[in-house]
Amino acid sequence: MSSPAETGLAGRRRQAAQNDQVILDAAREVFMADPKAPVAAVAKRAGVGISALYRRYPGKEHMLRKLCHDGLRRYIAEAEAALEQPDAWTAFAGFLDRVVEADVHSLTVHLAGTFTPTPEMFEDSQRAARLARAVVDRAREAGRLRPDAVVEDLGLVLESCAAIRVPDVERTRELRRRVLAMMVESLGHDGGVELPGPPPHSGDFAWRWQPRGSAED
Repeated sequence: MSSPAETGLAGRRRQAAQNDQVILDAAREVFMADPKAPVAAVAKRAGVGISALYRRYPGKEHMLRKLCHDGLRRYIAEAEAALEQPDAWTAFAGFLDRVVEADVHSLTVHLAGTFTPTPEMFEDSQRAARLARAVVDRAREAGRLRPDAVVEDLGLVLESCAAIRVPDVERTRELRRRVLAMMVESLGHDGGVELPGPPPHSGDFAWRWQPRGSAED
């Protein structure tokens, strides 16, 4: 049985985690609307004092890294889940659907270049690329993926969906799912029409996660 002190500590940790999530949710809304917005705008949106925010995040860059790294980890988790599914094509389509639903790539598209990635982020980006390749390879080996599609085409699909944004959140979700369905359908059929080249390559997207020199917060 937990002691009152342990119960109190668990309660404080739970409250701290909830407060942190409120700040991150506010940061996502603020920076997605304006990547150049000041930290004070996040504190105002979250309803917390600026000092409380700085106790959790020393600067804006730390907050941006946290947001984007969380998105990268979500991508990894969805790819791992896809590789556990028995049907390769269902896994492939479901993976893309869940990543679009989580709006992971909106963070990357809007915030890339506004912070300095860490070596850990670069390592996770490499892991994400390996997992995505495994998801694509399974679909190809099952004979369901058009032969001229490459794994980097997933980046084009996901960024195209992320670019769709209208004022109504639910309508944005509907439009993204519609576009994604059309793109997945095209990836599953050759149709006798060769995709125009050259195809994308890893360097087209990996630059975002390359560690760079320190930047000011």
